[in-house]
Amino acid sequence: MRPFGLIVIAALLLTPFIWWPALAATAPAGALFSQYLGLWALIAMALGQIIATKLPLIETVFGPMDQSYRLHKWLGIGGFVTVLMHDTIDAEIKGLPAGALVDLSETMGDLSLNGLIFFIAVTVLTFIPYNIWKWTHRLIGICFVMGAFHYLFTQKPFANTDPLGIYMMVICGLGTLAYVYTSAPRVVRPFRNYKITKLEPQGAGIAVDMAPAGKPLRHEAGQFAFVSFVGAGLTEPHPFTLSSAPNEDGTLRVTIAPLGDYTNRVLGRLKDGGAVRVEGPFGRFGRGVRGRQIWVAAGIGVTPFVALAQRLRPEDGEVTLILSAKHAADAPHAAELMALAAEKANLELVIWESASRGRLDAAAVAQIAGELKQAKVLFCGPVPMRKALGAGLRALGVPARRYHYEQFEIRTGIGLQWVLNWLWARRDVVLKRGRA
Repeated sequence: MRPFGLIVIAALLLTPFIWWPALAATAPAGALFSQYLGLWALIAMALGQIIATKLPLIETVFGPMDQSYRLHKWLGIGGFVTVLMHDTIDAEIKGLPAGALVDLSETMGDLSLNGLIFFIAVTVLTFIPYNIWKWTHRLIGICFVMGAFHYLFTQKPFANTDPLGIYMMVICGLGTLAYVYTSAPRVVRPFRNYKITKLEPQGAGIAVDMAPAGKPLRHEAGQFAFVSFVGAGLTEPHPFTLSSAPNEDGTLRVTIAPLGDYTNRVLGRLKDGGAVRVEGPFGRFGRGVRGRQIWVAAGIGVTPFVALAQRLRPEDGEVTLILSAKHAADAPHAAELMALAAEKANLELVIWESASRGRLDAAAVAQIAGELKQAKVLFCGPVPMRKALGAGLRALGVPARRYHYEQFEIRTGIGLQWVLNWLWARRDVVLKRGRA
């Protein structure tokens, strides 16, 4: 996450304090603080809406899209928490004018809060199916718009035409425009048309080759794109890593594994010649990494490394690619990577079969790749493996700054699934004690 982006967020949140001393001289401190909580909630939610546009400027300001999306999530959660606090602490300032619009604004505020409670719950409870979450997630913007209406017409110790009022109207306006943009038909947003030219099994998944049906997408190895398989009746975009390096003819490839309800539906519907809509590219994985490198991939996590291996040049340094799969036959793109390793003198490929050798860990990586202290380690695979490998590498002298990975998870909870699992386990313990 870019420090500059965090500075921008901090500056936007702190700007209303410029007017705090003057307002505190006439308004009760508790009520004023509650109103400021409401302002913070609106600023955080507006920023979340702006990040959701995925416009090119977003990665420039806040960092690669995987990091920007995590920021989007936490801005939403932070906005929700401050809304709850705003609702809990009395914000009423006696003596301010009231009326029908004020009453309507209070109703809008209540509707916004109740809607946020429901939609945030759907978001963090990750066992709710993806298609239900995706549909409801779009409606969070309506809660923001109602919250903005509540702000504009509620009682407050300053006017909308005052400097603070104008500042907040700009924030609310930008957030509303961002929501309108993301809710508009997808054809109004930048995209490229492609057509499926080849479907090839890769382990448990399928590699999908696509040719441009117009102006091609320009990307770098290691990047991902949002792909809509419109020819298969799936108009909802979903992020997929591009598993091929840039080609002069503009062709693209994504490799899809059956990891959830969406990808299972995709794999069941794809056909040669199907129309595809591609938005992007996004991400900076592997960009600018030089010198001794160790690439660690697990399963479908090999996709960015296939593109990076295709692009690998002699001056980029020595690379050891460790591909972990239950069985060698399950490893996607294994044959292609073997051919690349035979062609490129600075690329070594090691396939780790976990069924016979156990789980790949940092000690095994060190045994395979040798000296780690001067190496840069790039990882792509399941989150638990990423965390375990990172901890093991730090113990072996690889600092966090030399451990690179992407965390693009379009939907993440906040640990509630772990809590539910723990409670369920405790239930079994309690039942056993009761029987005893």
